[in-house]
Amino acid sequence: MTQTHLPPTRPGIYARGSDTVDAILKAARDVLIDEGAECFTIRRIAAQCGMKVGNVSYHFPRKDMLIQILLDDLIDSYSSLLDDVVRKPGLTAEERLKLVIILCLDDTASKRTTHLFIELWALANHNMFVADRVRAFYERVHAVIGGYVATINPALSADDVHSVALFIGATMEGATPLLGYGRPWADKMPVFTALAVQSLVSLARTVTPRDIAALAPAPAPRVLEPA
Repeated sequence: MTQTHLPPTRPGIYARGSDTVDAILKAARDVLIDEGAECFTIRRIAAQCGMKVGNVSYHFPRKDMLIQILLDDLIDSYSSLLDDVVRKPGLTAEERLKLVIILCLDDTASKRTTHLFIELWALANHNMFVADRVRAFYERVHAVIGGYVATINPALSADDVHSVALFIGATMEGATPLLGYGRPWADKMPVFTALAVQSLVSLARTVTPRDIAALAPAPAPRVLEPA
């Protein structure tokens, strides 16, 4: 399994106090959301929060560290939302999966999420550390979805559960550039959400290991090179 980088200790929070660090993080998030990956520089972030470049660099010597903590904070906010809405007692696994799908797609309709993730993907194309952190973020998402899929459909193997969870996650994520905030078909998001809930929960309940094996393409035959 690919190794992931351990989250760094939150910089500056003890040396200078959390207000400064939080101001830098807010500025970084605002620049990424409002101006895009090409403007995501220490200099631009410093200007956004009214600090000297050296002050920002003291807390965050590299942009990578900002991405790390922005994603960690995002995971924490989603975890709190899951605790409040999805992990309440008395719900079935199907009901919880339905709520996860609704929450994710509702969140995709926000400016913050649409812009933030599209710009994170752009950064990940050119930065392996960012790509690794984005991948780790989605692994957490797939693990949540997979937990409910495994409960709904215990006949599936761990690998089948991962495949179904990945499909559900990718289906929702694929809505971002088409139906997210300000996108061409944003007005269709309520219909898309209803269809996603109906089809994806039904898939989790009814798909069988045989279905997955039959749908997966057989490996291409190996062509031997002439001697």
